[in-house]
Amino acid sequence: MPIPEYTVPAAFQPKVEDYPYALDSALASVVALRAKIPGDAFTAEILGTERAGHGVFIDDGLILTIGYLITEAEEIWLTLHDGRTAPGFVLAFDNETGFGLVQALAKVDVPSLPLGSSADVDLGERVVVGGAGREQSVAARIVAKQEFAGYWEYLLDEALFTAPAHPHWGGTALIGPGGELLGIGSLQLEAARGGNLNMIVPIDLLKPILDDLRKSGRANRPARPWLGFYASEMEERIVIVGVAAGAPASRAGLQPGDIVVAVRGQEVRTLASLWRAIRELGAAGVEVPLTLFRGGDMFDVSVRSGDRASFLKRPRIH
Repeated sequence: MPIPEYTVPAAFQPKVEDYPYALDSALASVVALRAKIPGDAFTAEILGTERAGHGVFIDDGLILTIGYLITEAEEIWLTLHDGRTAPGFVLAFDNETGFGLVQALAKVDVPSLPLGSSADVDLGERVVVGGAGREQSVAARIVAKQEFAGYWEYLLDEALFTAPAHPHWGGTALIGPGGELLGIGSLQLEAARGGNLNMIVPIDLLKPILDDLRKSGRANRPARPWLGFYASEMEERIVIVGVAAGAPASRAGLQPGDIVVAVRGQEVRTLASLWRAIRELGAAGVEVPLTLFRGGDMFDVSVRSGDRASFLKRPRIH
């Protein structure tokens, strides 16, 4: 569902005097983004047919966002900081990093945020998790830089984590101490010691693939093997909690409730170890040998992986 109009509590909003760069100018680069997805899209059941969040201009008419907002979108609308609206077009989505690119389909005079270095930002650094203006932004700090594994076959060797959390995090701009873009907001998570934090996809992951995404809509590298199931860590076991209809895992007979014990004989107990073991087998199309536990029985099954992008609707201009 689209996110509602919202205001971050004043105590969490960034203040101009706390930053050495032009804060309002930097936040003017951030736009509200709404996407409409057809009902028969592969991701419609999980992610919905109406999605909303944010994006940030990184070049003339080019907006960087988090990819799940725009995957399979047939219609994109952007709302600029001054209230103007403009249509957009899905230019690219990268499954491996999670980044998405949108091209504005109207001439807009909006400042762009320069790309910074997420590797160089320090723990404790003062940052802004930016929405469309100060009232929709959070003054935060970097609280962790560490591995992140998602239940949807997603793995980052190092993600950024910020607190306090932004309430509508999808596609927000992580603005560094010099006014540069350090990453894009992806998730809200519960912190181990209580409270919430945001997981941010680091901008350094974009730099090697940006030209490819602009030119061809995807990164020029072999696609990772994708099986099409969702998994969760439960008491040091990996439990399948869902299987995408028509995906390789479904065709191979995997079921919710199955416990993944090993990949090619290598025991796995965390999502990160599971996704990494699958990734190390090769590119999409490779056979993935799994050992499963179901109903008291242990057995082996081989799943021929696929390229997730081949299951998704491709963008088209109307």
